[in-house]
Amino acid sequence: MIRLAVMMYVRYPLSLRNVEDLLHERGIDICHETVRFWWNRFGPLFAGDIRKRRMRARNFSRWHVDEVFVKVNGELHYLWRAVDHEGEVLEFFVGKTRDKAAALKFLKKAMKRYGRPEIIVTDGLRCYGAAMRELGNLKRREVGQWKNNRAENSHQPFRRREAAMLKFRRTKTLQKFAAVHGQIHNHFYSERHLVSRQIYKQRRSAALAEWWAVAA
Repeated sequence: MIRLAVMMYVRYPLSLRNVEDLLHERGIDICHETVRFWWNRFGPLFAGDIRKRRMRARNFSRWHVDEVFVKVNGELHYLWRAVDHEGEVLEFFVGKTRDKAAALKFLKKAMKRYGRPEIIVTDGLRCYGAAMRELGNLKRREVGQWKNNRAENSHQPFRRREAAMLKFRRTKTLQKFAAVHGQIHNHFYSERHLVSRQIYKQRRSAALAEWWAVAA
């Protein structure tokens, strides 16, 4: 029941009360605040397990890095995100500024976990160049029109979830939800537009079976 509630709330653009109503149709009578408690308590545990499993089988040689505006309690923040060549979220960072210091902190955090990539694709924001110059990684940077569409498109699932949650009230909540949402989205992301219906069904079934094992 907990696994189902967490998956429904984090994976799909549903509100807490939407999840409460859908569970009620299945004969599960809980309050929407229980759903909030469950994703806060168990979501990071599930996401951490998924990250460990996927890190053993992924290639992190090419990153796409971008930032997106997010409002927290009416105040503007920046959500920095790095995705791999297939659009799966690698790392994120929430900050109040969009300058060299923020870019440097984000890149150091990502490189500490995944190592130095062979290529980092960014937009034309100058703080990326300044930060990568300090890291001695400037020659590995790529900038060009449409080259960073992979990172731009990766923002869309998070934007849909943000709208369903009616924005965020605290930075801590944004950080936690971004971490959980990114890993669960990676787990169920199967590149449906690139494969046949039969292969997509196989991948979807395998992802769901692995989810029940992860959350067991």
